[in-house]
Parts: sequence; C-alpha cells; structure tokens
Amino acid sequence: MHNEGLGSWPARRARKTPRRAALVHDGRTLTYAELDERSTRLAHGLRSLGVRRGDRVAYLGANHPSFLETLFAAGTLGAVFVPLNTRLAAPEIAYQLADSGTSVLVYGPSHASLVEEVRGAAHVRAHIALEGAEAGGGAHDYEALLAGAAADRVDEAVGPDDLCMIMYTSGTTGRAKGAMLTHGNLTWNAVNVLIDHDLTADEVALVSAPLFHTAGLNMLTLPVLLKGGRCVLVPRFDPGATFDLIEEHRVTFMFGVPAMFQAVARSPRWDGADLSSLRILTCGGAPVPPTLIAAYGERGLTFLQGYGMTEAAPGVLFLDAEHAESKAGSAGVQHFFSDVRVVAAGEPGLRPAAPGETGEVVVRGPHVFRGYWGLPEESAAAFTDGWFRSGDAARVDEDGYAYIVDRIKDMIISGGENIYPAEVEHAVLAHPDVLECAVIGVPDDKWGEVGRAVVVARDGSGLTAEDVLAALAGRLAPYKIPKSVVFTGALPRNGAGKLLKQPLRADFGSP
Repeated sequence: MHNEGLGSWPARRARKTPRRAALVHDGRTLTYAELDERSTRLAHGLRSLGVRRGDRVAYLGANHPSFLETLFAAGTLGAVFVPLNTRLAAPEIAYQLADSGTSVLVYGPSHASLVEEVRGAAHVRAHIALEGAEAGGGAHDYEALLAGAAADRVDEAVGPDDLCMIMYTSGTTGRAKGAMLTHGNLTWNAVNVLIDHDLTADEVALVSAPLFHTAGLNMLTLPVLLKGGRCVLVPRFDPGATFDLIEEHRVTFMFGVPAMFQAVARSPRWDGADLSSLRILTCGGAPVPPTLIAAYGERGLTFLQGYGMTEAAPGVLFLDAEHAESKAGSAGVQHFFSDVRVVAAGEPGLRPAAPGETGEVVVRGPHVFRGYWGLPEESAAAFTDGWFRSGDAARVDEDGYAYIVDRIKDMIISGGENIYPAEVEHAVLAHPDVLECAVIGVPDDKWGEVGRAVVVARDGSGLTAEDVLAALAGRLAPYKIPKSVVFTGALPRNGAGKLLKQPLRADFGSP
C-alpha cells in the first residue's frame, strides 16, 4: 500500500477486523469494511468533481459518519480536509472557505441555508449535500454520488509529511488561523493517546463533543478508530440522552469540557444511572472544579486531565489516573512522543524556568504542526530553535509535573506582582454556588491594575460578592484576591466554547 496517511486507515483496519463495528449513528452501524468501501467510493466521487492532490475539501455539519468518510476520502486522494466549526456565523465560514481555497464543500441539513448565504462569497467549485439538505444551486447529492462511484482501490502515494488537514484555531484574539496538520502529526498524536490512555480494541467511545474540534476528533475519535474500537456519534450533547447512550452501548470512553460533565452530574438521573461500563473520562478546555471531581469520585470515576492545543494535534501534557489525586490541579507530564519545556517568559532564548517559577510552555515533537496556512511570517515567529511557543504560562514542580497558569497575555500586573487569572478562577470555582467565573484586570489608581471576578451564580443561591471574596481568604495571597465581584447571566464564548475575555473587558473593565 503506497498510502501511509490517514486515508489508508479504513483499508488497513478492514484488512484486520472487517466485521467489527466502527461507527454507530442514529440506529445504524457501519463496520470497518463498510467504512472502507464508502470512503473509497467518496474518493472516486471527489475525483470525478476534479479534486486532486493538495486540493482542499471542507465539511460543515453536525457529527455524522460522512464527516469521517470525507476526511478519509480526502486523505485517500492526497487532498486536504478542512473541518468547519458549525457554531460560526456566515461571514466567518465564508472567510475560512476563501482563506483555505476550498474547492469542494460537503454540508449537512442543519447548515443548508448558511451554505446558500455564503455560496457567492466563498467561490467553492462544487457542493455536496447530505440527505435532508436541499441539493439546490447545483449541489450534488451525497448518497447518489457514492452510489454512482466505483469501489476499486485508490492508492495514491501519501506520506507522513504530506498535509492532511487545515484546522482553524478558535481565534480568541482575532481572526482564526489555519493550523496545517500533516498525516504524521495526526498519527503520532493518536499513538500518544493509545499509549498514555491505555486504549483497547474493545473501546466504545461516546462522541458528543463536536468532531470539528481538535479534542473530539484527534483525542477521542481517531485514536479509537486506529485501535479498532467503536465510536458512537451523536449530533449534539444532551445530558439525558448521555445516560441512555452509556447504558445502551456500554460506553467505556468519554471526552467533554467541564460544563458537559457538570450538566450530567446535575441531572435527576445521576444517582440511579448505571455508569459501570465507563473506564476513561477525559476532560479539557477549562479547569475542572474540585466539586465536580468530588462528585464523580463518589461514583468511583476519575477524570483524566491534560493540556493541548490545535497546533500540537493537540496532545501536549497528560495526567494519568495514578497521579490524579496526588497531583491534583496539574496537567501532568508530556505525552510519550512529545518534548515539553517551561522556559523563562519574555526572554529571547529558551532558558529553563526553575521549579516553581512561572514561564512559557514550549513543545516539539512529531505531532507539532508545520505552521499557519498562508502566514509564513507568523509561522516562523511561532517557533524558536524548533520549539513551538504556546503563549501559555505554566510552572513545573520538583517532580516534573506542569501546572498551567494562564495565557501570558491575560496576566494582570498589580503593584509589580504578576497575577494569573486562571489560578484565581480555579479558586473561585471551588465555591459550590459558582457555576462559571472569569477574572479580568481593571485600572486602579494605587496599584495600576487589580483583579475583578465576573461570576455566574447558581440559580436561587443568593450568592453575594462578599461570599465570593470571603471564600478566598487564606486560599490565595491577598494581592491575588479580586478587589471586586460582578455577576452576569452567562460568559461570552467563541464557536469552540472558549471564553472570550475581550467582551468582558468591554462590559466590566471600567474602574
């Protein structure tokens, strides 16, 4: 087989376990042999539409087997897959389609109207509509395209260094950038997950996190498929349905952000639910509140936390179950095939930070991306001597375990002291009546800048600013404790669910 990239995965897995279930969606099961055949037919269909090596093929829609079929089909041809965030507005989608130079767009029924809205702006050559999406404006029907295509093997020479995917970063500080991930980047990341999560061929993963997001795709779905396990795809997260799916499919592996796991734990079904099949719970995207860790611990379940970024495909650090309690609050140590350092922040070189000293996380390894699409200067500036500079602040303890502190750019300097908002937010979230918290800096005549906590309180709790601040006394150094607390109904987030602090500064940043 000449193809050594992701496009060959269905064929390679079908050689070994053709009858094993690969994907489950809406009551339908696809075996690995069927996934291989459908991906191959789609590759022929894309080729008939003019897709060649290096062309970009985008996907816009909810979690569905066609997402993965499109990824594998593009990889079969040596084309480049572009997953689009379903939560973005039309101008943002149009920008990413145009920026990537997408030639073919596959889309689902949930986004048919948006596709029509951007059709003229994006200059996409061909559209492919899933069942239920209006195939107007000359769009090809997805299933008809597969039915009319050949099923004979396509074996392009695709290597680990070839570009596989352009995954747009979440753009918390401006317009999103396309991270260029190679077949090797994604393969090595999957290998890291297989090693450090101890995945088995009997794994059953519940994929309710969006596939367009790097964690849902690269930390959950692709490693399970590489190992030969089963992925249960659902279009969106629903707490009640989660219990049903776990019990019906005997789910062993889940990924989610803290808000998802909180919603499950607050459900009236929580106490009586059968969660005995669950083996691996991975959580990322935000600090996990201690109260949430305790709630799952009472059910005999342990969160495996880590740290990553789109540019690293995304796994960088991982805290295993053995150290979940003894190193609580840590993001762990580097993945097996990854090198990570914490270096002195603000210095041109890569001087290692001393234990306990806050510095910047830098990473290198076969999973680290090659740069940003169409941005050679920004790509070059992101690396120093081969190390990718994350822009994230962390400190390392005497045992080598890293603790992520915050984005360096979000640091508050108060009276000459550095305050990292994430550390303060973590402490505030320990209060049982705090659902969400963000800390921003506000101008102060005496100290130059002081912290302000923006809090979402539990409904009916009667939580006051005094309650929040009193709970921090003795837990944080006095200079780290916010000087004020304001309440809001929800925190602003971008399409990937990441907190946006700029709107908070605009709304709550006045003295």
